[in-house]
Amino acid sequence: MEFVLEEGKHLSESCSNLILPALSIGNVGQLAVDLLVSSTGAETVGYLDDQFVLPCVGNDAYRPSPRGDLALPLQAYESSSSGLTLIQQRSPVVKGMMVEYAKNLADFAAASGNKHVVVLSALDFGRLQRIDLSSGPQIYYLSSTSVDGTDDYCEQLGWKRLQEYNPAQRGWKYLSSLAEGDVGDENNFTFEDDLEEEDYYPSLPFAALFSCFKARGLKVTCLLCYCSEGDNMADAFNLADAACKFLRLNPDNVRGDDGEKWIVPFSWMTVYGPPPDMSMF
Repeated sequence: MEFVLEEGKHLSESCSNLILPALSIGNVGQLAVDLLVSSTGAETVGYLDDQFVLPCVGNDAYRPSPRGDLALPLQAYESSSSGLTLIQQRSPVVKGMMVEYAKNLADFAAASGNKHVVVLSALDFGRLQRIDLSSGPQIYYLSSTSVDGTDDYCEQLGWKRLQEYNPAQRGWKYLSSLAEGDVGDENNFTFEDDLEEEDYYPSLPFAALFSCFKARGLKVTCLLCYCSEGDNMADAFNLADAACKFLRLNPDNVRGDDGEKWIVPFSWMTVYGPPPDMSMF
């Protein structure tokens, strides 16, 4: 993975918290990063070029009057007022190469001096075993601060640890071994095999990122929500808000127009196409 700085830009040591998405159902992690980039006034500092990420190109996603800036598969942004580095991923990883991509990203984060990595992602609502709607949308988490994935601060915020995380389970053990580069011949399990129910979660992109950042000695926290495919903007607002609470961002540094909390990215206006012609009703 190669990191290319924009002309005249540099990585700031004060932006030690890194936020990035893990591709998932509903693209919720990517939408949440869009909100954070737009609302914190983050500026592009460069892009990452990785052989395991498929190419794509588009116009500037955040400004109503694009200046001809290109949107690339992996772009890095910084918000000095919030102390954040953000990476937006706009295209998928080559099939079977997720762990290698995660290793490359972990190497970049370690070399850039990032102290804490926050991964935003979503999970399939159809796999949620116990549904509790009494307190609204629930945030789930997974943290490297303890062996069992728990974190005291996340618990104080009322979030629940991902119950499906079990470091002794074969899928999580295999993923950890891949991240640390010490898979022996005695381990015949791979994610290309017929997976059992308990192997589903460690096969997801967020799990690869979590394991590889952890293997590099970085503090990493995954913030997760369950959702279904469709209009997932509400889920993105919820996940972005959770990231702000978790990192204790100053509300004054995350503010939208006309007193609103968020600045909705310009690109969202065309996500579902133009509104219907009301004259036909």
